[in-house]
Amino acid sequence: MSTRPPGSGPAPAARPHGTLQSRARTASAALARAVGQITGRALGPYQSAVIRIGFAATWLFFLLREFPHRHELYGPDGPWSWELAERLVASNNAFTVLLWGSGGLWFELVYAVAVVSALLLALGWRTRATSVFFMIGVLSLQNRSVFMGDGGDNVIHLMALYLVLTRCAQVWSLDARRAARAAEREVPARDAAGPLLWLVLGVVLVVTAQKGATGSLLIVLFAALWTAHAVWWVADRNDPKGEARALFDVIGNLVHNAAMLIIMAEVCLIYATAGWYKIQGSRWQDGTALYYPLNLDYFSPWPALSTLLGSSGVLVMLLSYGTVAVQVAFPFTLFNRRVKNVLLALMMLEHAGIALVLGLPFFSLAMITADAVFLPTAFLLWLGSRTAAVRDRLPAPLRRRNAAADEDRGTDRGTDPDGEPASAEPQLPAPSAPPHAEAGRSVSS
Repeated sequence: MSTRPPGSGPAPAARPHGTLQSRARTASAALARAVGQITGRALGPYQSAVIRIGFAATWLFFLLREFPHRHELYGPDGPWSWELAERLVASNNAFTVLLWGSGGLWFELVYAVAVVSALLLALGWRTRATSVFFMIGVLSLQNRSVFMGDGGDNVIHLMALYLVLTRCAQVWSLDARRAARAAEREVPARDAAGPLLWLVLGVVLVVTAQKGATGSLLIVLFAALWTAHAVWWVADRNDPKGEARALFDVIGNLVHNAAMLIIMAEVCLIYATAGWYKIQGSRWQDGTALYYPLNLDYFSPWPALSTLLGSSGVLVMLLSYGTVAVQVAFPFTLFNRRVKNVLLALMMLEHAGIALVLGLPFFSLAMITADAVFLPTAFLLWLGSRTAAVRDRLPAPLRRRNAAADEDRGTDRGTDPDGEPASAEPQLPAPSAPPHAEAGRSVSS
């Protein structure tokens, strides 16, 4: 007998119990797929390759451009004397190997290592080890003379730390090509260069700890990094297809994906803080901010061009307001692919304009490289295919020499595309894949 009062209407239909179970299964399956994506592979291989090449090339070009002035910038003859540098490093525990010796020979050796490591990192040779040498070169020179920079040095400083944690040589690198050749030939060979580089890094770590040349936290991080790679190498030599090797692959993927996320967050933070600080400035509010650098001799490599741009009040106002609008809006557009790509193109054009008009090429290169972490994978694949087409149009003798060099580099086996111990199923570069097949692989598109 029903206990419902008269006139209360029909009883509501009971929610099927199976619906809740199906939703729970769907959510569980989605979570499992997400965990599998994060742990199963290093995401954004093309984006990480671009920032590796871009930052290494930017630092290399800067060091070569300033080679005649290296002693004044970072050496014993600089206005920031050795004693002042020692006092500053003692107060902030910054890392630099330059202060281990005051002689000119030691300075030349450190500068040469910085140049060579930047070149090797851009080429992707033994990338995991050379990325650490690259970081040591960047930190050593910049922490020696902290006032020698234009803003781009801060970006390179941060990215040098993050690149050490990424698997940034999966594609477009000598390591990737060597891994592909080794997989084709199936000829096992011992890799002597990688362990030797890590042995040198171990010596640097020991000397740093003995001298107390940096903070204890950084020493612990360096030691953990070196120890992890040593155990990884041992696990690969003993059982390349074992559980320990697979575990290290999962950890490497997690660290890489976390580092890529941090890089993207860092770029968003740079633009957000720059944009919001500009909003608080009166010159940005009235639209005249860009007029002043355009009329400074220090920022006028092309005086006629600066005068032409600065003479138009409307153009100065549009550029001032447009700069603020793009920088503030960009972090909020990441979830809209089309709007994000439009603003990304505008920001890259803006930095290209800064390089041309204000004479800050290395700052602009650093920022354009940082922006590249958000480039769609389809575009990067198209860019890679166009680059390959240009290479194919090289004269036949040059192509044969390159092919012979590739064959020589492909004879050793024992490292994966990151310069780490080779896994059973290494990821190989696929620049010729159709864009639609790779578009979903980007961490940012």
